[in-house]
Amino acid sequence: MNVLIIEDEKPAARRLQRMLERIDVKVATLLHSVEEAINWFSNNTHPDLIFLDIQLSDGLSFEIFDEVDVRSAIIFTTAFDEYALQAFKLNSIDYILKPIDEDDLKTAVTKYQSLQPKAANLQLNFEDIKKLLVNPVEREYKKRFTTKIGQHIKMISVDEIECFYSENKGTYAHTVEGRDYLLDTTLEQLENELEPQTFFRISRKYYININAIKDIISYTNSRLQLKLNSYKEQEVIVARERVKDFKLWLE
Repeated sequence: MNVLIIEDEKPAARRLQRMLERIDVKVATLLHSVEEAINWFSNNTHPDLIFLDIQLSDGLSFEIFDEVDVRSAIIFTTAFDEYALQAFKLNSIDYILKPIDEDDLKTAVTKYQSLQPKAANLQLNFEDIKKLLVNPVEREYKKRFTTKIGQHIKMISVDEIECFYSENKGTYAHTVEGRDYLLDTTLEQLENELEPQTFFRISRKYYININAIKDIISYTNSRLQLKLNSYKEQEVIVARERVKDFKLWLE
């Protein structure tokens, strides 16, 4: 099996290469940009399988396929939210959310191998995928949450929430009024319920409302610290592996 990785962050590409080698998948080539990939595809035999990041240093990886007729099977490696993942499921072999988990990687490779020889003739419809990324499938996101206070049930509009955070195995909503409410949910469940242009998961602990960000400060180890309008209890830090996607989300 001839395998190619296209990933602009070289440490991430090498890490993925090592993970694949641990499951006996040898990677022939590492590429890091749209321009480099176009040149490579124009002068080399195309691989059986590509591990493809979406955001590259010089543009979207879909630009590669505007210039080159690539017939390889593809496994996306991405940090996109659920609405975009619906697009990836159309014609690709699989997608893996970053940071990449070894079990997810094994599952994706096994899925590719089980599709042989069908995968060898796979033609990805990148135009359909790009359209869905630009105009994602319309869906309804939660507009309010409820919490029990004594014998009463309080409704909290999602617009009133500055952030969601986890603490002591509980998930809380912090509002613009400076109040904290315990919710019957988890941060993982919220990933499918929050509007992705408004809320972003910056770490394992926090989901942040873009309208609540007061200041963004450089922090240690290539991380970022956020100052919110009313949440002052603890430092709000963007995890290092989420910084790049966080900056893209802000644009």
